[in-house]
Amino acid sequence: MVNFQFVGDKVFTFDYHFKIIIMYPIEIVAPMKAELTSAGFEDLTTADAVDAAVNADGTTLLVINSVCGCAAGNARPGVKAAAQLEKRPTRLTTVFAGFDADAVNQARNYMLPFPPSSPAIALFKDGNLVHMIERHNIEGHTAQSIAEGLEVAFNEHC
Repeated sequence: MVNFQFVGDKVFTFDYHFKIIIMYPIEIVAPMKAELTSAGFEDLTTADAVDAAVNADGTTLLVINSVCGCAAGNARPGVKAAAQLEKRPTRLTTVFAGFDADAVNQARNYMLPFPPSSPAIALFKDGNLVHMIERHNIEGHTAQSIAEGLEVAFNEHC
Protein backbone atom coordinates (compact mmCIF):
# COMPACT_ATOMS: atom_id res chain seq x y z
CA MET A 1 0.00 0.00 0.00
CA VAL A 2 1.11 3.52 -0.74
CA ASN A 3 -0.08 6.65 1.05
CA PHE A 4 -0.15 10.05 -0.65
CA GLN A 5 -0.54 13.33 1.23
CA PHE A 6 -2.48 15.97 -0.66
CA VAL A 7 -3.50 19.55 0.10
CA GLY A 8 -4.95 19.78 3.57
CA ASP A 9 -4.98 16.87 5.98
CA LYS A 10 -6.41 14.28 3.59
CA VAL A 11 -4.41 11.09 3.10
CA PHE A 12 -5.33 8.81 0.23
CA THR A 13 -4.37 5.16 0.29
CA PHE A 14 -4.00 3.18 -2.90
CA ASP A 15 -3.87 -0.57 -2.90
CA TYR A 16 -1.74 -1.87 -5.76
CA HIS A 17 -2.82 -5.50 -5.42
CA PHE A 18 -4.48 -6.63 -8.60
CA LYS A 19 -8.11 -7.55 -8.31
CA ILE A 20 -9.76 -9.51 -11.07
CA ILE A 21 -13.31 -8.53 -11.73
CA ILE A 22 -16.00 -10.56 -13.38
CA MET A 23 -15.56 -9.80 -17.05
CA TYR A 24 -18.39 -11.82 -18.55
CA PRO A 25 -22.10 -12.07 -17.70
CA ILE A 26 -23.52 -15.42 -16.65
CA GLU A 27 -25.61 -15.56 -19.83
CA ILE A 28 -22.42 -15.89 -21.87
CA VAL A 29 -20.53 -18.13 -19.45
CA ALA A 30 -23.27 -20.61 -18.50
CA PRO A 31 -23.44 -22.55 -21.79
CA MET A 32 -19.64 -22.79 -21.93
CA LYS A 33 -19.51 -24.07 -18.36
CA ALA A 34 -22.28 -26.54 -19.17
CA GLU A 35 -20.22 -28.04 -22.00
CA LEU A 36 -17.87 -29.42 -19.36
CA THR A 37 -20.19 -29.95 -16.40
CA SER A 38 -22.56 -31.99 -18.58
CA ALA A 39 -19.56 -34.19 -19.43
CA GLY A 40 -18.85 -34.88 -15.75
CA PHE A 41 -16.53 -32.00 -14.83
CA GLU A 42 -17.02 -30.42 -11.40
CA ASP A 43 -17.35 -26.62 -11.59
CA LEU A 44 -15.02 -25.13 -8.95
CA THR A 45 -16.07 -21.60 -8.09
CA THR A 46 -14.02 -20.83 -4.98
CA ALA A 47 -10.38 -20.96 -3.95
CA ASP A 48 -11.28 -23.48 -1.22
CA ALA A 49 -12.88 -25.80 -3.78
CA VAL A 50 -9.72 -25.63 -5.91
CA ASP A 51 -7.57 -26.40 -2.85
CA ALA A 52 -9.69 -29.42 -1.98
CA ALA A 53 -9.68 -30.82 -5.52
CA VAL A 54 -5.97 -30.31 -6.23
CA ASN A 55 -4.81 -31.60 -2.85
CA ALA A 56 -7.04 -34.68 -2.78
CA ASP A 57 -5.46 -38.09 -3.11
CA GLY A 58 -5.27 -39.41 -6.65
CA THR A 59 -5.33 -37.43 -9.86
CA THR A 60 -7.19 -34.26 -10.75
CA LEU A 61 -7.60 -32.77 -14.20
CA LEU A 62 -8.16 -29.02 -13.88
CA VAL A 63 -9.28 -27.06 -16.93
CA ILE A 64 -9.17 -23.27 -17.00
CA ASN A 65 -12.09 -22.67 -19.34
CA SER A 66 -12.60 -19.42 -21.24
CA VAL A 67 -14.72 -17.70 -23.86
CA CYS A 68 -12.04 -17.68 -26.55
CA GLY A 69 -12.27 -19.59 -29.79
CA CYS A 70 -9.47 -22.01 -28.95
CA ALA A 71 -11.36 -23.04 -25.81
CA ALA A 72 -14.50 -23.65 -27.84
CA GLY A 73 -12.89 -25.36 -30.81
CA ASN A 74 -9.98 -27.20 -29.24
CA ALA A 75 -9.75 -27.28 -25.43
CA ARG A 76 -13.30 -28.19 -24.40
CA PRO A 77 -13.80 -30.82 -27.12
CA GLY A 78 -10.33 -32.21 -26.39
CA VAL A 79 -10.83 -32.61 -22.65
CA LYS A 80 -14.34 -33.98 -23.16
CA ALA A 81 -12.92 -36.67 -25.45
CA ALA A 82 -10.14 -37.44 -22.99
CA ALA A 83 -12.69 -37.73 -20.18
CA GLN A 84 -14.21 -40.70 -22.03
CA LEU A 85 -10.98 -42.69 -21.98
CA GLU A 86 -10.80 -45.87 -19.94
CA LYS A 87 -7.78 -44.61 -17.99
CA ARG A 88 -8.54 -41.12 -16.72
CA PRO A 89 -8.08 -38.94 -13.63
CA THR A 90 -9.92 -39.53 -10.38
CA ARG A 91 -11.48 -36.06 -10.62
CA LEU A 92 -12.42 -33.87 -13.59
CA THR A 93 -12.66 -30.20 -12.61
CA THR A 94 -12.93 -26.78 -14.20
CA VAL A 95 -12.76 -23.07 -13.37
CA PHE A 96 -13.80 -20.23 -15.68
CA ALA A 97 -11.44 -17.35 -16.49
CA GLY A 98 -13.06 -13.94 -16.35
CA PHE A 99 -15.84 -15.24 -14.14
CA ASP A 100 -14.66 -17.38 -11.18
CA ALA A 101 -11.83 -14.97 -10.29
CA ASP A 102 -10.81 -16.39 -6.89
CA ALA A 103 -10.93 -19.97 -8.13
CA VAL A 104 -8.93 -19.13 -11.26
CA ASN A 105 -6.29 -17.24 -9.25
CA GLN A 106 -5.91 -20.20 -6.90
CA ALA A 107 -5.70 -22.65 -9.81
CA ARG A 108 -3.00 -20.52 -11.41
CA ASN A 109 -1.05 -20.53 -8.15
CA TYR A 110 -0.92 -24.32 -8.37
CA MET A 111 0.20 -24.09 -12.00
CA LEU A 112 3.32 -22.06 -11.25
CA PRO A 113 5.95 -21.66 -12.68
CA PHE A 114 3.80 -21.63 -15.82
CA PRO A 115 2.48 -18.13 -16.61
CA PRO A 116 -1.27 -17.43 -16.49
CA SER A 117 -2.98 -18.94 -19.50
CA SER A 118 -6.59 -19.26 -20.59
CA PRO A 119 -7.50 -21.81 -21.57
CA ALA A 120 -5.12 -24.16 -19.81
CA ILE A 121 -5.24 -27.81 -18.81
CA ALA A 122 -3.36 -29.18 -15.82
CA LEU A 123 -3.06 -32.67 -14.37
CA PHE A 124 -2.25 -33.03 -10.68
CA LYS A 125 -1.29 -36.19 -8.83
CA ASP A 126 -1.53 -36.13 -5.04
CA GLY A 127 -1.33 -32.33 -5.10
CA ASN A 128 1.64 -32.10 -7.48
CA LEU A 129 1.49 -30.69 -11.00
CA VAL A 130 2.57 -33.50 -13.33
CA HIS A 131 1.37 -32.31 -16.76
CA MET A 132 0.54 -28.88 -18.17
CA ILE A 133 -0.98 -27.73 -21.44
CA GLU A 134 -0.79 -23.97 -21.94
CA ARG A 135 -2.78 -21.85 -24.37
CA HIS A 136 0.03 -21.87 -26.92
CA ASN A 137 -0.18 -25.69 -26.87
CA ILE A 138 -3.93 -25.45 -27.53
CA GLU A 139 -4.07 -22.78 -30.25
CA GLY A 140 -3.59 -24.30 -33.66
CA HIS A 141 -3.96 -27.86 -32.40
CA THR A 142 -6.97 -30.05 -32.95
CA ALA A 143 -9.23 -31.33 -30.20
CA GLN A 144 -8.10 -34.82 -31.19
CA SER A 145 -4.41 -33.99 -30.71
CA ILE A 146 -5.17 -32.48 -27.29
CA ALA A 147 -7.10 -35.61 -26.31
CA GLU A 148 -4.23 -37.79 -27.54
CA GLY A 149 -1.71 -35.79 -25.52
CA LEU A 150 -3.89 -36.13 -22.45
CA GLU A 151 -4.18 -39.87 -23.06
CA VAL A 152 -0.40 -40.17 -22.87
CA ALA A 153 -0.37 -38.17 -19.61
CA PHE A 154 -3.25 -40.22 -18.16
CA ASN A 155 -1.47 -43.48 -19.01
CA GLU A 156 1.64 -42.25 -17.24
CA HIS A 157 0.09 -40.66 -14.14
CA CYS A 158 -3.39 -42.11 -13.55
